[in-house]
Amino acid sequence: MTPSFRPPEAFVHGHEGPVVVVPARVATWLLRRAGLEAYHRDHRGADPEVDAVLTALKVADRAWRAAQGADQGTGADSTRSGPTGCPWLSTREAARRLGITDRAVRKAIAGGRLKADWVGGVHALDPEDVALYRPRRVAA
Repeated sequence: MTPSFRPPEAFVHGHEGPVVVVPARVATWLLRRAGLEAYHRDHRGADPEVDAVLTALKVADRAWRAAQGADQGTGADSTRSGPTGCPWLSTREAARRLGITDRAVRKAIAGGRLKADWVGGVHALDPEDVALYRPRRVAA
């Protein structure tokens, strides 16, 4: 799916004050790439309006991912269309690419060494993040 690009003023609406309309694909990008998911987690409750807007971005993100046909399984064929247009990888597919076990990938995610999104009860990994990750090797 190729996004349609509009001029910036096309996203500004409102009669009583300007309101910016954020497309769901952009909401996904902002949550993942700009760190708004972590910001919301760390600052929840500081400003009710900010909380509401960030929650709305999360709702749009989930709807966009569902519309992209995001597979709910973690099998080897599980891929997702991500905000950058690249496929999302399951932990099993990431493990295959890295030459390690699925469990090792999940441990790397839990340890903060490998970034993944939690979508529909499964991890979704960006291939770029997987390519940059170098698993620790045990000395033989």
